[in-house]
Amino acid sequence: MNNAENMIAHLEKGDMAGASALYEKVLASSDAEEQFMLGEQLLQLGFLDEARQLFEELLRSFPGEGELSLLLAETLVELDREEEAMLILDEIDDSDPFYTRSLLVLADLYQMQGLYEVSEQKLLQAQQAEPDEPVIKLALGELYLEEGKFLEAIRQYKELEEAGVEEIAGISIQKRLAEAYSAGGAFEESLPHFEQALDDKIDIDTLFMYGFTAFQAGQYKTAAAKLTEAAELDPDYHSVYLYLARAHEMEEDLEAALEAARSGIARDAYQKELFLLAGKLALKRGLEEEGEAHLRESLALDPEYTEAALALNALLMKKEEYEGVLEIASVFREAGSAEPLLLWDAARAAERLEEYKEAAELYEYLYPILNENTEFLAEYGYFLLEDGHRQQALSIFQKLMKEEPLNEEWSELVERLNTDTY
Repeated sequence: MNNAENMIAHLEKGDMAGASALYEKVLASSDAEEQFMLGEQLLQLGFLDEARQLFEELLRSFPGEGELSLLLAETLVELDREEEAMLILDEIDDSDPFYTRSLLVLADLYQMQGLYEVSEQKLLQAQQAEPDEPVIKLALGELYLEEGKFLEAIRQYKELEEAGVEEIAGISIQKRLAEAYSAGGAFEESLPHFEQALDDKIDIDTLFMYGFTAFQAGQYKTAAAKLTEAAELDPDYHSVYLYLARAHEMEEDLEAALEAARSGIARDAYQKELFLLAGKLALKRGLEEEGEAHLRESLALDPEYTEAALALNALLMKKEEYEGVLEIASVFREAGSAEPLLLWDAARAAERLEEYKEAAELYEYLYPILNENTEFLAEYGYFLLEDGHRQQALSIFQKLMKEEPLNEEWSELVERLNTDTY
């Protein structure tokens, strides 16, 4: 057993002092093969500084050796010293057997920095050197997919598929094709590739993406089936339940939809969208108490969640709990984020509570914002009439008549206001 092998044995036993002494012997030795072997092993084991010193020592003996430069660069990357690594990689000669691999590492580093054009240049240089190398095609596909250049990504993955390549470094080509088609909005085209990827290997992420994409494609039955499979494979995969519930809802199976939402809530009590959907589904099934509880929980998670507030407002207005509507509006107004529709609800609630001054202030504030909304204008017009502001009301109903000239109710009202007979 040489010093390098002996050092690894000491490391495996946890004898750091003994390992350190043996390391110093290898570093000081003139046995390049032993130093190289130990450097590779230490790199794999995560002893990065020790590996770096060995590769630097070897490069002093063998300057310009591409494999050593590549290993040193990879070690420096692991040490978060990317700029030094890039300088070393740039020095590898294009005649070196490891030149293409150095270009791939450089491309990856530039991609991580968001320098996509430079990354692409490096990959195209590598492809020029080795036109049929599958790893380069994959790297180009990955770069284009990250950039959002989905057609270019699909072209690279397609070439790999046509060459019979199924997987590289654990990456499924069928899965990548499916993801690229889906990300580019070609949802139906992506589905057969998801199916093929799942035939090759059952994977929770692929199952979820298949179901999600089928949902986007309007294939709700397929979406529900695949998302159910995902939930059964991993019940703690929280993302699945929102879209499973929505898929069942689109299939008009409200019972299954609500049950999916409940299952999701039981596993993730912090997803406001799931509480909102559960609330809406419960209300559709006539379960008002449960629906209100879910909606309030959604707002508790995000007090400025407008969609949940509007849904809860609708329920409170139906139950004539107008104070609750005003309380919700107050929270939003204090936060400076009140949506006009929330304030409209508040105006209606204040009017029902006969708090006419507050209602008038809200209607007046909303008028410049919602003056193209005929329903709002009609409500405001009638409120003004009841509040004794006939001329303002007349102006609003005249505006409404321009939008709907055949509305007999408004026409008669305008005529009566003009003739002072209202």
